Amino acid sequence: MGHQDQDDSRWALLMTAAQNGDQNSYTRLLREITPLLRRAARRGWPSGSSADIEDIVQETLLTVHAVRHTYDPGRAFHPWLLTLLQRRTVDAVRRRTRTNRREIAMDTLDVTFTAEATNNLYDSADHETLHKAIAMLPPGQQQAIELLKQKEMSLKEASAATGTSIAALKVATHRALKTLRARLTAAK
Repeated sequence: MGHQDQDDSRWALLMTAAQNGDQNSYTRLLREITPLLRRAARRGWPSGSSADIEDIVQETLLTVHAVRHTYDPGRAFHPWLLTLLQRRTVDAVRRRTRTNRREIAMDTLDVTFTAEATNNLYDSADHETLHKAIAMLPPGQQQAIELLKQKEMSLKEASAATGTSIAALKVATHRALKTLRARLTAAK
């Protein structure tokens, strides 16, 4: 009797005991099959990352737990287990393929940090320059910037607060931003 046959017989006995409520046998079974699952998952998906392989192993162990009542003690355990692993591997490859189709490769992105000081792209002089530039805007544009950009009101809220139409607020905001961009660029 070969090593694999011995394992299969032992695992079949452990699974049968687990089906009958023996928690120690079940724990021992899960510990013993985990290295086999890792090896088989690597063989089944050689291009999968370590995290992918570990996910497949964990998903397979969860599946074993969920369907342990379906194991027939009169049949070999090893093929039953590898069938579950194969299904979880196929699921993982499909998930990865779907994800990769939706992902877009991007160059370096701006980084945002939790510390407020690290997110401040402008020093206090720039902050002061911005406030002076806003103060120089015509009253309608100044109000639109204050409500929509500084107070972060919605167009509907700003329209209700001022009695100005949404279209007029959009135009005022667009013109104000264009003016501010030009003034701040010239100030640098």
